[in-house]
Amino acid sequence: MKIALTIAGSDSGGGAGIQADLKTFHQFGVFGTSVITAVTAQNTVGVRAWEPVSVQLVAQQLDALADDLPPAAIKSGMLGSATTVEVVADFIARRRPPHYVLDPVMVATSGDRLLARAAERLVATRLVPLATLVTPNLDEAEVLVGGTTRTPEEMERAGRALVQAGARAALVKGGHLRGPEVVDVLVADGVVRRFSRPRLDTTSTHGTGCTLSAAVAAGLALGRPLERAVADALDFVHRAMAAAPGLGTGHGPLNHFVPAPPRPPTDGL
Repeated sequence: MKIALTIAGSDSGGGAGIQADLKTFHQFGVFGTSVITAVTAQNTVGVRAWEPVSVQLVAQQLDALADDLPPAAIKSGMLGSATTVEVVADFIARRRPPHYVLDPVMVATSGDRLLARAAERLVATRLVPLATLVTPNLDEAEVLVGGTTRTPEEMERAGRALVQAGARAALVKGGHLRGPEVVDVLVADGVVRRFSRPRLDTTSTHGTGCTLSAAVAAGLALGRPLERAVADALDFVHRAMAAAPGLGTGHGPLNHFVPAPPRPPTDGL
């Protein structure tokens, strides 16, 4: 069985962060491990408070897993502080995992900030060059590369800029675009691919970015090509949103119990 690692914050509401990632790993048939960077007090309405885990304990979690349960793929989400970004970057650079998916979490779905502003440039300079794939939404892409990112053409520009900054590939997510369709733009190996699907009329969007990056990491851990892993992850998130249980009074969680896309015969066991 392949191992995947999530480096992220804990969501007390269970819809995002570590909880969403581990549920997603399970559905894809990989063994999930976790490094917790922060503990949040949140629900579907918003984040009431959060506190970081000490950088020393983050570093010890990382090394404990790498020494005994080395992952085939890693994803990172909420890192919270500049010092945690540095610790994670040092770990990735030192251990060189086969695949690293960077979800540059900066703001929660509710609008609450989850990354110190002082850490934003460090994400761009330290983590982006280490990433197999970076998965920013429109706002995060603007922070990472500058300029506006509000059209598919601008999303392509941002994706190319992230690849030029050192990432192997970039998936710029278009969930905040206007219109009846959602468009996500993948830039990889000099090729641009747009993924389009109908926009769902739902408020159950909490944890979509976490789930997507975890699903990509799971696919990569199973040995799937990057474009296939991205397509499978987008399909999984879309169906999980469509089947959302309607919990809470704010931005509700997805249904992580929908089946993952079928595993090709070449997938690792």
